[in-house]
Amino acid sequence: MADLQIENLAKTFKGGFTALNGITLDVADREAVFLLGPSGAGKTTTLRLVAGLEEATAGRIMIGGRDVTRWTPRERNLAMVYDKHSLFPHLTVFENLAYPLRIRKMAESAIVRHISGVAETLQIEKLLERRPNELSGGQQQRVAIGRALVRDADVFLLDEPISHLDAQLRARMRVEFKRLQRDFRATMLYVSHDQLEAMTMADRIVLINKGRIEQIAAPQTLFDLPDTLFAATFIGEPPMNVIPATISDDSGYYRLRVGDAWIEVDRNWMAEGDPLRAGSEYLIGFRPQHLTLCEPETDHHCKVNGKLFAVETLGSRVVFDIDTAGHVIRAMTSVDAAQGHPSTIGAPVSFKIDPNFIYLFDKTTGRTVRQARFTQRQKAPAHA
Repeated sequence: MADLQIENLAKTFKGGFTALNGITLDVADREAVFLLGPSGAGKTTTLRLVAGLEEATAGRIMIGGRDVTRWTPRERNLAMVYDKHSLFPHLTVFENLAYPLRIRKMAESAIVRHISGVAETLQIEKLLERRPNELSGGQQQRVAIGRALVRDADVFLLDEPISHLDAQLRARMRVEFKRLQRDFRATMLYVSHDQLEAMTMADRIVLINKGRIEQIAAPQTLFDLPDTLFAATFIGEPPMNVIPATISDDSGYYRLRVGDAWIEVDRNWMAEGDPLRAGSEYLIGFRPQHLTLCEPETDHHCKVNGKLFAVETLGSRVVFDIDTAGHVIRAMTSVDAAQGHPSTIGAPVSFKIDPNFIYLFDKTTGRTVRQARFTQRQKAPAHA
């Protein structure tokens, strides 16, 4: 295996559309790095540039310390797995796996040895004499992965390889992918728009938006310490609530005005980082699981009032959509904790916001100007 370095990589297509705008990232040897972002962010373009299927407008691609920017795809010794299996329907599983080795004129005994080891790891050794149309979707995908693994490539490139599978099979394949990456000690660059895949499988996540890197970090760091408003709202399900908030400074006692309510915040938290301007409007963010429903008549700590907009029951969890000051806020709680709270649309609902779990964003730039206080126990995030 080998490491992968991308330096100031850019791609502009004919007609002037810029898909990538100078991204830089490193993938260490034997590391699994995920390119995560919405459709059109530039994820697949990055993968195709690394593979040599597209020519870079600017920048450099290094594999194992060698500049491969102008090399052909075959010279780069990469293996790709796509969302479609792309298996030869007229060949057996064994012949599908053997195809890339025969192209390289490997001896038959070595081919059998290579395939036997990979097939055992992938648990497809009993399928070697079958054809693709005799396999389930998950089995076909394992064969497609196996065809990449037998090549002993320097870097494996995966473009949403399990996105078309059903939810139960995707969950099983996530576990298998992580095991395979560990067993084969593979260097992987994996494209996904599914945050659950990235959060559960990646060593690090490269969050891309509109051809630029928003943040590079370990999954939990990205969730807890987002650098930008985009990172904060893209990661997390349900997504983070974000509404306008105005800062009030009353002789050193700071409060945030949220709608018609006030939230008192710690002065030390306000003093961290760049100075905040009293009277200025920012964006306040808080995750649905950090809100607590309450009864305003009996709980004087209730800070925000609203009306029930919708209720979603998700098995063990319930999500309350609450209309407050013209903004729909989502509060997520357990089924047990939801008991006794209104379920009729339009009914009054109150909730409290724990000041230890709020984020503050610059309304103009979208940069995070204050991280939630509960994250202070963590190390600083890794950046590009």
